[in-house]
Amino acid sequence: MAEPLLTVSNLRVAYPAPSGWNEVLRGVSFTLGRERLGIVGESGSGKSTAGRAIMRLLPPQARATADALRFAGVDLLTAPERQMRNLRGGRIAMILQDPRYSLNPLHKVERQIVESCRLHARMSRAEARERALDLLEQVRIRDPQRVLGLYPHELSGGMGQRVMIAMMLAAEPDIVIADEPTSALDVTVRGQILDILDERVSAKGLGLIFISHDLPLVADFCDRVLVMYAGRVLEALPASELPKARHPYTRALLGSLPPLDRKVERLVVPERDPSWLEGPAA
Repeated sequence: MAEPLLTVSNLRVAYPAPSGWNEVLRGVSFTLGRERLGIVGESGSGKSTAGRAIMRLLPPQARATADALRFAGVDLLTAPERQMRNLRGGRIAMILQDPRYSLNPLHKVERQIVESCRLHARMSRAEARERALDLLEQVRIRDPQRVLGLYPHELSGGMGQRVMIAMMLAAEPDIVIADEPTSALDVTVRGQILDILDERVSAKGLGLIFISHDLPLVADFCDRVLVMYAGRVLEALPASELPKARHPYTRALLGSLPPLDRKVERLVVPERDPSWLEGPAA
């Protein structure tokens, strides 16, 4: 059996509170191979926090502990910050939800992609510019020469997301963490972005963590799924078996989806059981 790219065991994240520490991740464990791993759950369930903890991009006041948080033999909790800077964007990349808040509004697209190429791939400015053009072509931007000269506010949502993906793929990372990368896009553009990510997983053999609240999308796109609730993983299963999930929380999430074949007067609101906070996962 191949060694996993990433091992996460008993990951806990807490923030200071008046009464002590408030845990927002409570014993999250999983491994990631060269596959598409979906993480789903309601807002506030800890999906994005888990992604940021892996990148060690939590706020300074956060306290993160784990029995194991390893990538390629590196302990991500204790690695020096200089080593983490090399890993971030180099071997582990993160695609955020909204490119408007992730791209620097003061710099053109060319400068931002070229900087990423030169930082992680150690190439000249001319080589980095050629690489930037190639990356934009890979993410299906029609006129990459023109797009290099644009500022982020001049990009559409789909184009901005493609530019961000190009930046994250500049160093050919081993792992990509995609945090709600398609939630602000229309269905057609969303499909194109998913095709791009799927191509990279298939062509380069990278590991993808796909964070989303869209259960049907994850069931169709990913290989495996983790279902999170209140900072815990309640269920882990193959994505194709998500409609047959056993845990009552996952069943409640599926049941709350609006049906497309009939009208309903009121959507189902999931009911929560206090035992889910401490009880065994499915």
